Amino acid sequence: MSEPTSEQWHRVLDVDDLPEGRVTTVTVGRRSLAVSHHEGTYGAIDNRCPHQGGPLGEGSIEKGWLRCPWHGYDFHPCTGGAPEGNDDAVSPFEVEQRDDGIWVSVPDDAPRERTVSDVLVETMVNWGVTSVFGMVGHSNLGFADAMRVAEERGDLRFFGIRHEGAASFAASAYGKLTHDVAACFGIAGPGSTNLLTGLYDAKVDRAPVLAISGQVPSKVKGRGAFQDVNHEGAFADVAGFSEAVHSGSNHAELMNVACKTAVVERTVAHLVLPDEVQTEPSDGEAGGPLGRVASRQVSPPEETLAAAVEMIRGAQRPMIIVGDGARDDMAEIGALAERLGTPVATTFKGKGAISDHHELGCGVLGRSGTPIASWFMNESDLLIVFGASFSNHTGIAEYKPIIQVDFDPMALGRFHSVEVPMLGHGAVTARLLTERVGDDHGCADLRDEVAERWAIWRAEKASRRTDDHDEGINAAALFDALGRHVDDDAVICCDVGNNTYSFGRYFEVANQSVLMSGYLGSIGFGFPAAMGSWAAVGGKRQVLSVSGDAGFGQYAMEMTTAVKYGMNVTHVLMNNSELGKISKEQRAASLDVWQTNVHNPSFAAFAELCGAKGIRVDSIDQLDAALAEAFAHNGPALVEVMTDALLM
Repeated sequence: MSEPTSEQWHRVLDVDDLPEGRVTTVTVGRRSLAVSHHEGTYGAIDNRCPHQGGPLGEGSIEKGWLRCPWHGYDFHPCTGGAPEGNDDAVSPFEVEQRDDGIWVSVPDDAPRERTVSDVLVETMVNWGVTSVFGMVGHSNLGFADAMRVAEERGDLRFFGIRHEGAASFAASAYGKLTHDVAACFGIAGPGSTNLLTGLYDAKVDRAPVLAISGQVPSKVKGRGAFQDVNHEGAFADVAGFSEAVHSGSNHAELMNVACKTAVVERTVAHLVLPDEVQTEPSDGEAGGPLGRVASRQVSPPEETLAAAVEMIRGAQRPMIIVGDGARDDMAEIGALAERLGTPVATTFKGKGAISDHHELGCGVLGRSGTPIASWFMNESDLLIVFGASFSNHTGIAEYKPIIQVDFDPMALGRFHSVEVPMLGHGAVTARLLTERVGDDHGCADLRDEVAERWAIWRAEKASRRTDDHDEGINAAALFDALGRHVDDDAVICCDVGNNTYSFGRYFEVANQSVLMSGYLGSIGFGFPAAMGSWAAVGGKRQVLSVSGDAGFGQYAMEMTTAVKYGMNVTHVLMNNSELGKISKEQRAASLDVWQTNVHNPSFAAFAELCGAKGIRVDSIDQLDAALAEAFAHNGPALVEVMTDALLM
């Protein structure tokens, strides 16, 4: 830091504020001072003990010496001098007692110097990281200050959360929705290890996320210091890139590699920042993505394309299955389906890729799906699969002839061989297939069959909406009502449990974006994901989350975060006071239902205590009014729906 050039007098206390023999802490600008009243004289010294930074203003005056509360080092309360034989004095400041109070002469704050953290923050902003979720703490203060400066410039937004797990889930959802990188941020030790669950969610669902960990000072690292955790080791499995930033590192380049890894590999990247490195001065230039990322819109090889066209032209009842990896390719995939007259189903993660009101849309295939999708798969003679992982939850029939399209070579034939594995971009490949199959293919136009199957299923759903065991509202009725109030382009974040299966089965999508903890299946995802989604699209699209009571309970205090930042998020909470999915699994295994009941507060009242809108729904006839009120509320709202655990 450069030396300040002037000093100013500041009134810090009233005359009667500090009794004789006492010390207190005052703040002037960015300086913290320990002000003492000793033997009738007022004194002010630097508040930081030179030993380990203990707060002298929280100490006590004993036998004429101000004793540090941490380790007992002594200093004169007015001059800052050390006892004879010691040379670790503390800087004093001039003090005057005036009629209107105690005044201290303090040098002006020195201009803030550019630091390593500034280089890192500017680089990640250049890569498009504009939202950061996390918690500021003692081992990440330097990086936090660089983010503060960037936020003042309007370069990014920081969202201070109540639990770091919510931060990583929010960042994961942001990446799933936008394919852009958001960051999560924690201190050394538990603050960073708390990030791991949400980061695993990002890893297995292939969402780009940047994780930043504070770290203990390098001089005590590896010696059992407080909150000393081997973060590189802890994050080695979850992160595609995990490195510590040292004093001599190329700081911008490390952030470049981290951000590129997150973007290109669609995974987690992680940087560890030792405490002292964060505030080191730096004149380094920030990095960025220019010249580092190429287009991925590659075409499949000609011979593979020809083989796929031949298979399609030889099929009578092909079916297209779309996973989340091809969600952004639906214009071209839809054109292929329309040329062939072929039904289109999605995986659960891909729900919303095609509207359930499209003449060829069949809903979700698999455990969370519709009988429409499963019927067409069973009747098909060829499956054309775009961007799906072949999860066992989806249940794509491996005994059917399969054309699989994916831009990741490791995804092709991952669990079993397929007839035609096509390495290519989904939209590019679909467009080429549409051109090559032409209009004289032999595929049957199944539009009428799709309509017929939807009519059968909608009649069944209407019947289920009348089910009533006098134990709460059934899921079919809830999601029917929700469909009347959710915007066609809303973002819907699903949690894990029976609520999620019911959503997949009963809610008919238009053009909504549906996010979930797909392959990790982590309960608690829903509400933090809605926070991340709001950060991505807030004010432009409606944001909704759905969970059970157990799922919301995992991160319930984040409702205060949503209130703090004015997040216009509506949460629908299905309350049956039970881990309903687990109860169902216990019954299916011929076991007694055990330890699946939960004790809940009134979640609607809880939301109100947090400053949000809270509404409780006890009967079907209250649903529409409650949902309308919640969506009309400008800010976070929670609709607590008392549901029947057996009617899911």
